[in-house]
Amino acid sequence: MSSPTDTQAFKLRPRFDIHTQLTVLEVCDEFKKSYESDNPPFSGKVRGGYVCIYPLNKERHYWSPHFSLSIESVKNETYATKISVLYGPAPEVWTMFVFFYAVIALLIVIVAVIGFANKSIGEPATILWTIPLLLVIFISMYAVSYYGQKKGHNQVEEIYDYMSTIISIHN
Repeated sequence: MSSPTDTQAFKLRPRFDIHTQLTVLEVCDEFKKSYESDNPPFSGKVRGGYVCIYPLNKERHYWSPHFSLSIESVKNETYATKISVLYGPAPEVWTMFVFFYAVIALLIVIVAVIGFANKSIGEPATILWTIPLLLVIFISMYAVSYYGQKKGHNQVEEIYDYMSTIISIHN
């Protein structure tokens, strides 16, 4: 398997699909066995057709990745199971960034409405000068998230290799 992590470098939360001959139950059991072993390489959770993979607590940092696998059975001649993988920062970090992006976008809209309303009635629209500042903050946040993605890239590759090993055990 070639790593999709290289081709999706600029996506915030890349996703891809893997197809396997294993059944949903077999895939989940392989991950459970790995997590319950004496020295697991990663930690995670397995529930139904859903698996989470993340670094062990001692190796986890703010920018550590979080893999979410949705496993579903499909009826196809070439494979039995489709695994949809979504990876990115931990859910708490992702939620924080989405919240700040939304707040900044809302502020831009509010400032634009007030500024253009003032301009339309002949008042000074100096408030519009805050839009470039808000855009700089927005772009800065994107740059910070890109830095975090680069900081967690090695762990992404390690988790991807681990996941590939687990899935391809029986293929």
